[in-house]
Amino acid sequence: MNTPSDLRYTKEHEWVKIESDDVVVFGITDFAQSALGDVVFASLPKVGASLTAGQTCGEVESTKSVSDIYCPVTGVVKEINEKLANNPEILNSDPYGAGWMVRLSGVSKTQVETLLDAAGYQKITESA
Repeated sequence: MNTPSDLRYTKEHEWVKIESDDVVVFGITDFAQSALGDVVFASLPKVGASLTAGQTCGEVESTKSVSDIYCPVTGVVKEINEKLANNPEILNSDPYGAGWMVRLSGVSKTQVETLLDAAGYQKITESA
């Protein structure tokens, strides 16, 4: 399983990357996409929506099940990955790159730093 060390993680299997002072990007982890199987649909929040950490902000549907996506940090949706509408399988092939889901602005770096580091996330996935 791929768990990049430069990202932060949630127990709900989302990853977060700081892009600038108050902007982050997030998506689902390699572990999550693997557990889901072939992704066939992704529902994302609307640009401009204010999201709170822990809030359901979308869902991913696979051939196996439907799973909620939880916002990892509090912020405002700056951009969504429009490519996922027609190519949701990108979440399987490149979850940490082209498969990013949401870009948030107005995010506190302190809140991001409270999330799991790669080693902490790996411990959770090993026991799953």
